[in-house]
Parts: sequence; structure tokens; C-alpha cells
Amino acid sequence: MKATIEIDATPQEMRELLGLPDVQSMQQEAMEKIREKLLSGIESNDMAELMKLYMPMPEQMSAMEGFQKTMWDAMMKSVPLSTTTDEK
Repeated sequence: MKATIEIDATPQEMRELLGLPDVQSMQQEAMEKIREKLLSGIESNDMAELMKLYMPMPEQMSAMEGFQKTMWDAMMKSVPLSTTTDEK
């Protein structure tokens, strides 16, 4: 049996329905800060400062690599690997 449910609701109504927190004001503040940094980089014509907004710093890259390694190790521990094949 297959059932389809269609809900006609705005994103705000869906967040309320699912009990998700209202983070709209926090998102607006974050976007305003990003906008300010972007405009200050454009106004100063300093491409290095502007690219810092888009390019991760070396410290951030090493943290991300550590996170990826941790996730990979956890995944590999949970998946049994077999080097033998069963022939029937």
C-alpha cells in the first residue's frame, strides 16, 4: 500500500508544525554580518581580505581533515569487511 500526503504550508508553518526552533532573527543577524564583511572587502579593494571570506584557513582545514578521519574511522569500524568469497 502506498499513501501520499500533501501539506500546503509556508516554511514558517512547517517549522512550527515540526517543533523546530525559530532561528529567523539569528539568520538575519548572521547574513547582515556577512554582508558587512563582504562590502568592507569590496570597498577596500583588498582581494586577499575578500577571499578570506570564501577560502578556509589552514587551521580550519586541519580541523576538517581530523573530523573527516574520525567519521571515516567510525564508519569503517561499523562495516564488516570480508576478503573471502562464499561459493555455493
